[in-house]
Amino acid sequence: MSLKLDHVYYTYSEGTAYQMHALKDVSLEIPDGQFVGIIGHTGSGKSTLIQHFNALMKPSSGTVSWNGEDIWGEGYDRRKLRFHVGLVFQYPEYQLFEEDVLTDVKFGPKNQGLSSEEQEARAVEALKLTGVPEDLFKKSPFDLSGGQKRRVAIAGVLAMNPDMLVLDEPTAGLDPKGRDEILDQISSLHEQRGITVVLVSHSMEDVARYVKRLIVMNRGEKAFDDTPENVFDHYLELEQMGLAAPQMTYLMHELRENGLEVDVHADTVEEAEQSILAALGRG
Repeated sequence: MSLKLDHVYYTYSEGTAYQMHALKDVSLEIPDGQFVGIIGHTGSGKSTLIQHFNALMKPSSGTVSWNGEDIWGEGYDRRKLRFHVGLVFQYPEYQLFEEDVLTDVKFGPKNQGLSSEEQEARAVEALKLTGVPEDLFKKSPFDLSGGQKRRVAIAGVLAMNPDMLVLDEPTAGLDPKGRDEILDQISSLHEQRGITVVLVSHSMEDVARYVKRLIVMNRGEKAFDDTPENVFDHYLELEQMGLAAPQMTYLMHELRENGLEVDVHADTVEEAEQSILAALGRG
């Protein structure tokens, strides 16, 4: 299954003095099984964009299709679409509301009309997949840490067995350890289940480490859509958009400019280490 946007525009407060074009002529397709990053400065349109993926927002013009069908076509079941395209918001407390963790995660499968046994099985599996320990299952979600809430919110979407998981800044406010744990878990889910993952982030280091395709939004437009390595080649243009490439990109370009034949596409610490050692003849 694939998601496709064709010449999508979205305008806030259209026809008023406060009119603002949040999306401008955005076309893209996300096929089944990809791990995609979306990055952009505050106000670039990335959060507005992803809310079009499961019909939380309707385009001012253009079409959004899921598996070849226009999701705003007459008679289309948009409620069912949200079981296929699951969105985890930046602040998980907006998605947690039941008396305990297990009941909260069972909410989605319950809405899908599954039996009590199936709801329980789906919820337990999703909680285990996201690394939530069993001793938290009967705790109030509001008593959890920020990282634990994030995991439960992700589990609540996973329990509906979606084809696509869209995460809006899933590591916002977490310490480095919590951030790495969440992203490692998401990467593992992608590999184990083959689920399509869309990761919205402000961290170039995070997207460099995990995603295979990177979409850069700027002022409502799609500025780049390529592999992270190719996008980071445009690091000077990214700076003009208020973004910075991973620190390794700057380091490797500086080393190359100073005569060391390193791979300027090495954008993680591990890749940079291997490239530098190879250039020094110690690989």
